[in-house]
Amino acid sequence: MIRKQNFNIPGAKGRIILIDVTFDDALKNAPLVIFAHGFKGFKDWGAHNLVAQYFAEHGFRFLKFNFSHNGTTTDNPLEFKDLIAFGDNTFSIELQDLATVIDFASNGSSMPAAGDIYLMGHSMGGGISIVKTAEDARIKKLVTMASISSFRNLWPEEIEEQWRLQGIIYMPNTRTGQQMPLKAGLLDDLDKNAARLDILAKAAEIKQPCLIVHGSADTSVPFSHAEALKKAMPDAEMLVVPGGDHTFGAIHPYTKNTLPAPLLEFCNQSIAFLNKPASKL
Repeated sequence: MIRKQNFNIPGAKGRIILIDVTFDDALKNAPLVIFAHGFKGFKDWGAHNLVAQYFAEHGFRFLKFNFSHNGTTTDNPLEFKDLIAFGDNTFSIELQDLATVIDFASNGSSMPAAGDIYLMGHSMGGGISIVKTAEDARIKKLVTMASISSFRNLWPEEIEEQWRLQGIIYMPNTRTGQQMPLKAGLLDDLDKNAARLDILAKAAEIKQPCLIVHGSADTSVPFSHAEALKKAMPDAEMLVVPGGDHTFGAIHPYTKNTLPAPLLEFCNQSIAFLNKPASKL
């Protein structure tokens, strides 16, 4: 039987990280996939729960989590109710959160300790996952999903000067109609930690097997990002999903009980990659 367990753990600056783990009761020690969501995303966005179910049905444990400063709350995990936290977020905070989640999955205190950890990141979460994979040998394989190749690709470069002068900018969320604040601390973090937060440089350091997946119809993160990642990681496998958009056919809310075709293709190819013996990659 496929089950889901929920956990709350303290994240950066004391804010809570919500976690859920989907698994087959008969495979409590199965390899663990940790999924990092994207910008203006959360663990239960769109078809993420169906993806978790699908991976659990195919022999994996699937852990999803909310970054501590993603703007959702424990009481409202599907809505951006804490825009103060969202505005205070930085990429270093997200790396700290991801390290905390990996520690949680590895220590065996609340769930069977993960032996093999596979990291999967969507969009911005792909960039975070690339940096963390370069840093952490506990991660055995990496799958990127419509990943960015630079954190500065999340906004137009020309707004940075005004952003610094004002100390804050507002990014529209077209789905909710909210104006999402971003403080200039995000830029300061990028400047102060330039080497660590250089996605392509970190990608070039990765020794673990990697799969780069990108949709051919992604208008949010152009395919050139995947090409840049492949150039930085020549040994990585690359999959182009025909007709796949930035979310591989998923929307929020997603009310169907089957995966959209591009997302199903992503899942099947990712599962095949993760199941390959390392010597054959």
